[in-house]
Amino acid sequence: MKINTAEFVISNSEVSKCPKEPLPEYAFIGRSNVGKSSLINMLTNHKNLAKTSGRPGKTQLINHFKINSNWFLVDLPGYGYARVSKKTKEVFQKFITDYFETREQLVCAFVLVDIRHEAQKIDLEFITYLGETEVPFCIIFTKADKISRGKIDQHIAAYRKALLANNWEEMPQYFVTSSTEETGRDSLLEFIDGVNDEIFKSNNL
Repeated sequence: MKINTAEFVISNSEVSKCPKEPLPEYAFIGRSNVGKSSLINMLTNHKNLAKTSGRPGKTQLINHFKINSNWFLVDLPGYGYARVSKKTKEVFQKFITDYFETREQLVCAFVLVDIRHEAQKIDLEFITYLGETEVPFCIIFTKADKISRGKIDQHIAAYRKALLANNWEEMPQYFVTSSTEETGRDSLLEFIDGVNDEIFKSNNL
């Protein structure tokens, strides 16, 4: 897939105010400071489409970006640590779950995981939540340029072992990425393109 256009559409904290267009949506979410904004900018080939920050927890709204006029990329707040009040965190964690449980246009969630660290409890818990809620998802391991190939394989194996021990039948589909080196960009876009093709064919679009 070649991305020709990527435009910001709306930010809000209520699922009911998300775009009404029946276009497929791909939601990106992960722990704060996982490199989500950098990944989105790398995928879309726009340096400042998603705002990057050294301060964790910057994204606190549902952000919709229309890509090639036929699908939406959705940037969601990070789960876990964020430098906001407890009340604010409760609000945006609630609209995160509202989004995943009620948004009909959502076709796939991408859970971003920092490959530099071994399996983190909060990531495993969120992956389990998506599985229990029956939300289709893939894992995106980020920052692959920061560690060796051997460490990457070791940490992916640790996630596989942890998930299989938690009643998963197999490791979910995953991608290994680096925003700095553009690793994984083509594979991710090809995956999205393939899902879109199936959707448009089935809907005769």
